[in-house]
Amino acid sequence: MAGHHHHHHVDPEAGDRRVIAAIGVNLALTVAQVAGGILSGSLALIADALHNFSDAVSLIIAFAARRIARRPRDMSMTFGYGRVEVVAALVNYTTLIVIGLYLLWEAGARLLDPQPVEGWLVVAIAGVALAVDLVTAALTYAMSKSSVNIRAAFLHNVADALGSVAVIVAGTLILLFGWWLVDPLVTALIAGYILWQSAREIGPVIRILMLGSPPDVDGGAVIAAMRGADGVRDVHHVHLWQMDEHRSAVDAHLVIAPGRWGEADAVKRAVKRDLAARFGIAHATLETECARHACPDVAAGGRPGPAAVPRG
Repeated sequence: MAGHHHHHHVDPEAGDRRVIAAIGVNLALTVAQVAGGILSGSLALIADALHNFSDAVSLIIAFAARRIARRPRDMSMTFGYGRVEVVAALVNYTTLIVIGLYLLWEAGARLLDPQPVEGWLVVAIAGVALAVDLVTAALTYAMSKSSVNIRAAFLHNVADALGSVAVIVAGTLILLFGWWLVDPLVTALIAGYILWQSAREIGPVIRILMLGSPPDVDGGAVIAAMRGADGVRDVHHVHLWQMDEHRSAVDAHLVIAPGRWGEADAVKRAVKRDLAARFGIAHATLETECARHACPDVAAGGRPGPAAVPRG
């Protein structure tokens, strides 16, 4: 999630090869599952195929985003292209939600009108699907720890793996007991898991795109640290946000203490070092103001308000 700052470095080219391999096996499996679903009459198998195809598409989106994110910053994108991976994650989670809702609708229709299912074919193809899901998970697991983009694609795959297990269970119950209703019920369970997981993960992605503050950084503590710095009388107009999943930024106005204006640059450098060391904020834009001419009507968090009370 967005607050994770673990860095599991994977060579970019090696990572690309893993993603390409995962795309290939998922596309091949999708074709096999659709054919098997049509021949067996299994909605659950076709649902699993649809989700598996979304895995392949999500991996294609993730792959493209990885490539774009490596572009150096330029005058049209002065912060660089790293946030494209967050956009890709939003697209993938949104797609998962749409798929989950569609599967719920289809499961409801099939519950009202149960159809016979060829159990052996369902079990066999779902078994192959599970094997491919596990291969895909192995290819992308390490990268998913450090990339919200790859994590979204990885969760597509995890949901699909669980879906394959559920389809195998459904097919087995149909073979043993003739419980045709298990097929749409399993489809509904797959859909429910997809919706739950997507709703849980999409929030941090939206937070980044909305320029929200990092969830693992206490904004009040950041303001207190700047206010408590030697040579700083007050702080206001503070904006704290995530540039992308791993980089946070802040901009603020520092009111330099009376008699310390000659040290303003040194005070600013010291505050920047402290922010980087204590909060991992490597990008800080700080405007210095003389205590006599400080902004009179901006609160610490940047909201219009009464004049800030000087410290001390």
